[in-house]
Amino acid sequence: MKKLILASVLALTAVAAVAQISDPPVESPDAVEEQRPGRSLMEEGAKLLLRGLLSEAEPAMRDLQEFADQMGPAMKSLTDQMGPALADIMAMIDDIKNYSGPELLPNGDIIIRRAPDAPKFVPSDPPREIDL
Repeated sequence: MKKLILASVLALTAVAAVAQISDPPVESPDAVEEQRPGRSLMEEGAKLLLRGLLSEAEPAMRDLQEFADQMGPAMKSLTDQMGPALADIMAMIDDIKNYSGPELLPNGDIIIRRAPDAPKFVPSDPPREIDL
């Protein structure tokens, strides 16, 4: 990305230098905007830079949209299945800052321990087992 920006700036600098010593450019018939009188070379350069960046980013944005379209149903299924379980877990804890990071035990269990300096926890409901 840095190389693209550097190349764009150098190209714009060269275009600006040539534009100052040559005749004014002739607008192509397919130009979207007409050049306003008094438009500075900086404005033109910025416009060209942004158009170039947008054209470079367009394929990546298209790929991202395709990925989102493919992953949308899987993400909905995940939230439908895991959402209630996560809500139950969140109801069992008071403040996430009162807990240490997860610990993976040799048997595969994951334990999230309460931090030693955390205040005493008083649950609002009696503890219960979560069905997954």
